[in-house]
Amino acid sequence: MEQRNESFILLLNKPTMIINRNKSILLLSIFLFVLFSCDEQANNNTDNKQTSSSTDFKEGSDYLLFERVRTFDKVGFSEPQEAYSLLLPKGWQHQSEVIWNAPGTLCAGTTKSLKATSADGKYSLQMYPDVIYVWGTNQQLMQFNQNNNTTTSTCSYRKPINAENYLRSIFAPEELGNPEIVSVTPNNLVTQQMAQMNAASTAELQQYGAGDVNFDQSAINAVVKWTDGTEGQVVLGVTIIETVIPNVYNGSYEKGYTTHVTKRTVYKYPGKESEQAKNQFSLIMGSYRSNPAWNNAVNNFWKAVRQRKHVEHIGKIRMMDEQTRRIGEQAIAKGNARLSEMDNQMRNWEATQSSQDRMHTNFIKTIREVETYKDESGSYELSSGYSHAWSRGDGNNFVLSNNSNFDPAFIFKDQNWKEMKRTDN
Repeated sequence: MEQRNESFILLLNKPTMIINRNKSILLLSIFLFVLFSCDEQANNNTDNKQTSSSTDFKEGSDYLLFERVRTFDKVGFSEPQEAYSLLLPKGWQHQSEVIWNAPGTLCAGTTKSLKATSADGKYSLQMYPDVIYVWGTNQQLMQFNQNNNTTTSTCSYRKPINAENYLRSIFAPEELGNPEIVSVTPNNLVTQQMAQMNAASTAELQQYGAGDVNFDQSAINAVVKWTDGTEGQVVLGVTIIETVIPNVYNGSYEKGYTTHVTKRTVYKYPGKESEQAKNQFSLIMGSYRSNPAWNNAVNNFWKAVRQRKHVEHIGKIRMMDEQTRRIGEQAIAKGNARLSEMDNQMRNWEATQSSQDRMHTNFIKTIREVETYKDESGSYELSSGYSHAWSRGDGNNFVLSNNSNFDPAFIFKDQNWKEMKRTDN
């Protein structure tokens, strides 16, 4: 008995010194075989799970990966400044710019453009520059202006026109290749927002000599179709500013009209994939974030131009004098200490819903509602067409899916991916 006990102890601590050597080697061999088999079985199960996951989940059908892209103003400031950002599906190619029309020109102002296309060319998003049309009841003045001012596709002399008529008579035939207009829906939510913004401008316009100012605003969502089977979602808004200028010498009055066409956005997709396109379009539009520092600098500059009425030389912000240049640069400096640091910190202005960005979300609410999701970096409005959303917590990368078994942390081998939670706020 004592020898057996000694042999058992030696088996646990020093197997090579076991007295009953043959029996011990056999037991050890069986133990190692079982251990190796279990380990191999576990590895095989893991490999099979990884292989199955890689083949079962296909990007574009089971899930969509969105990345935030940024547009920089390379014209208006001494150094490029970020103007806005939005989410686009991974792999899309895009080109964008900020356009400045100098003070003193027919359509002075700042506008933006963007064109993005999927890798296979089936999907595309285009945000066209704003358009301004000028008109007036003084025919002699109108004739003089038409003879002495250069017009472009985004700036010319035309009578006032509302959103639907602009789409049917100008935008569709002249810029979209004359597609069939399947449906046009008034967007009352955007119209109300435009009315609120326009009301705030009335007092300022009256300071510049306008006896009376009237606004008429309209916004639409439309579906169009091309002959090759491609469909498109179109959104745009139009504000008509009627300015009544009294003539103090004869008691009469004249009227001037400025038609401002804004948010001209077209999303193209294969007609057979309209449901997926609606989900993508609502997410992209809802993800739009303009940089408040850039936005404030631009607004302050143009307000200074309107107040002074004359700018004698072109500088930076560009086309501006030293005083208004400082206004712009100070506004940028307060919002963003340095652009290099902005990419390494949480962007509160992207994670919060700014009133100036609401119009983008409101444009697509008649197409597809949005849901508010939250992660450690903030709250984001994403398409309600997906039941699950994940993010990396950096405000730049998101995954949307309707598959409850999909887990980007496992698929992408990146534990930073966390599922986002729906919230009412």
